Amino acid sequence: MSVAAAAVTVLMSLPAARAAETARDHDKSDAHPAADNTGVNKRDRDGGSPTADQQKNDKSDVDLAAEIRRAIVKDKSLSTNAHNVKIIVKDGAVTLRGPVASREEKATVEQKAIEAVGHGKGKVTNELAVAP
Repeated sequence: MSVAAAAVTVLMSLPAARAAETARDHDKSDAHPAADNTGVNKRDRDGGSPTADQQKNDKSDVDLAAEIRRAIVKDKSLSTNAHNVKIIVKDGAVTLRGPVASREEKATVEQKAIEAVGHGKGKVTNELAVAP
């Protein structure tokens, strides 16, 4: 390869290298937090909020959680995040946690839980968060 051809190759690769560097810097910015949810996990360990490990194996609680999960997964208009929200049922009280794509999804998931509970909104606690 001639010196001129090598120089052209190097010069042509500079914009791609700069774009890759910009993308890496953008990924590290606060505008797009990392997929790591360590902060949320720390919050969950701090006490007051129910977590999945506190759910008993009471048949009625397990059945209610399964019914809610089926209703959510059956709705193909919901995002993958919505399909995978945490559903915690303890003594018939439902807590919903995790990210969803929009306020509409948040309301839809909550409504499906309320319908499954069948006793009104008082038994469902919606702690879903709209993802950025």
